[in-house]
Amino acid sequence: MTIKSNIPIISEWDIVAARQAGREAAKKMNFGTVDQARITTAISELARNIFLYAMPGNIIVEEIHENNKYGLKITAADQGPGIENIKLALEDGYTTSGGLGAGVPGVKRLMDEFSIDSEVGRGTVVVAVKWL
Repeated sequence: MTIKSNIPIISEWDIVAARQAGREAAKKMNFGTVDQARITTAISELARNIFLYAMPGNIIVEEIHENNKYGLKITAADQGPGIENIKLALEDGYTTSGGLGAGVPGVKRLMDEFSIDSEVGRGTVVVAVKWL
């Protein structure tokens, strides 16, 4: 059976629910504890960004199979203001809220594949994959 969860991000508790869905999926797929932590951290960062900047949004956690490889794909999709300068947003230390500016660049480092698509006034979609 394929794993797929869709968690709407409306409150801070939904960040916790998204993290739990990711950890459970990673465990079921037999990811090691370090990769489970990486996946959980990436989901936490993406869900928190939706909550702080871009509601409404969703975190989708799904098992994927490509070219004899198995992985976990995390999609964070929102209908927020969008990101004007993606290149700048991917730089360590860049922040619009006075935070550490490690969220999106951190997600990119934690996962094996990463893409971001954003349109100002329409929203953002981040896709990150960790291969088993």
